[in-house]
Amino acid sequence: MLKAWHDQAEEMFSQMVEWRRHLHRNPELSFQEVETPNMIAGILKDYGIEVRTGVGGRGVVGKIYGGKPGKTIALRADFDALPIQDEKEVEYKSTVPGVMHACGHDGHTATLLAVAKILSENKHLLAGNVVLIHQHAEELYPGGAIAMIEDGCLEDVDVVYGTHLSSRGPLGTFAYRRGYSMASADSFEIKIIGKGGHGSSPHETVDSIAIGAQVVNQLQHVVSRGVDPQKSAVLSVGSFHAGNANNVIADSAVITGTVRTFDEEVRTYVEEELKNIVKGVCLAFHADCEVSYQNGYPSVYNHNEEVEVFKEVISSSLDKGMLMETPPIMGGEDFAYYLLNKPGMFYHTGARNEETGAAYPHHHPKFDFDERAMVYAAKSLLGLVYHYAAVIPEEKAIEIV
Repeated sequence: MLKAWHDQAEEMFSQMVEWRRHLHRNPELSFQEVETPNMIAGILKDYGIEVRTGVGGRGVVGKIYGGKPGKTIALRADFDALPIQDEKEVEYKSTVPGVMHACGHDGHTATLLAVAKILSENKHLLAGNVVLIHQHAEELYPGGAIAMIEDGCLEDVDVVYGTHLSSRGPLGTFAYRRGYSMASADSFEIKIIGKGGHGSSPHETVDSIAIGAQVVNQLQHVVSRGVDPQKSAVLSVGSFHAGNANNVIADSAVITGTVRTFDEEVRTYVEEELKNIVKGVCLAFHADCEVSYQNGYPSVYNHNEEVEVFKEVISSSLDKGMLMETPPIMGGEDFAYYLLNKPGMFYHTGARNEETGAAYPHHHPKFDFDERAMVYAAKSLLGLVYHYAAVIPEEKAIEIV
């Protein structure tokens, strides 16, 4: 039966491409999605799937009820775009100035729609249910996941899986990691308030730029000298803005940056130490300061049992050689919230193809992916549903223990 589902996924490739390219031409930013969720809901309803719209704001949730009772597995795909100008020269280039799908969410959506069609046509063979989570606003904090969870998208769900098409991984591979796989994503803004004056009389000022430079320098010691080398952390300053003339000492400076960690104790330590350093440096140089620290998405933590299921599904139904155990990624993902509420796993489906130019990194103006990766992603998701909820008159074709 699973092979038949996989064959159906192959047959739906052209439809997935059509959906994906339509979304790519018509991207919508986080928390501004209107036509995308309408399109998703319409397609799911055409397949006879129960649909709830406006979930957590702009999310769409479909539910497929199996012919017999059993477990409920949730599958998630995000559908928001990014504020980036599309620089690809392709016929499906974004038609919206300054907005593009630069992270593959259009492909995630097309993949899950194909999975929805296949499962809706085979729901009589399911012992259990499938929840299809089409999520808005993954790219912009606070994200859509937490609001959709609060609005009940995980109600009665036993396990949740998600996949991300990745230009980092070669086509036909699946990158996975048990435990911490993606980092928490926090941000900070530091405002240093000094006393401005003429550049020729620095002794009459409190130089916010010089103090800011000291702050940036001292922050480099937080990770290198304060965090256990066995644990990972990144603290990066991304911007430093002050002044507007060459002969004026600025009265204030604003510094922003990001912090990425896995361990919650390390996460707390970095935040506290950052605040202590800023306050200490400013006190030493007679300046005031304001520190705003925002805890973003938590770390993505893949549960061991669900990872083992995934590995066995890929090995048994596709090819063990497709599996690639990888180091953790310092990027963030709000799929983390689902895994704080339910057991599950988030993995990456390889979509890189240098021969076709699908090799640019995510969030790049020329980002693209090999569209055949959608078929691989669909097959993996179908395999997971088969494991948890499929019924065959005699026995399952894949036994996973």
